[in-house]
Amino acid sequence: MSRLCELTGKGPQVGHSVSHANNKTKRRFLPNLLEATLMSDALGRSFRLRVSAHGLRTVDHRGGLDAFLAAAADSDLSPRALRIKREIARGAAAPAA
Repeated sequence: MSRLCELTGKGPQVGHSVSHANNKTKRRFLPNLLEATLMSDALGRSFRLRVSAHGLRTVDHRGGLDAFLAAAADSDLSPRALRIKREIARGAAAPAA
């Protein structure tokens, strides 16, 4: 399983561990990923996604999963999140028609 946030696209970064003697060795900084169940108001069902802690705060700040996905760029989203975004768009368009 890849270490990527399904909503924000946040992944591992590379840097150095620096010792007191200033020796540098390569290391990876991994995102804080969590298995989260997020509720879609438009569809009335929940989705289980692997999301970073930063991504969860952003979803909450933007007003929920539906609002977050509507504003998110398709290039940042995982294929599963893209599918959910399309479902929500279809679900929102169906009652209006």
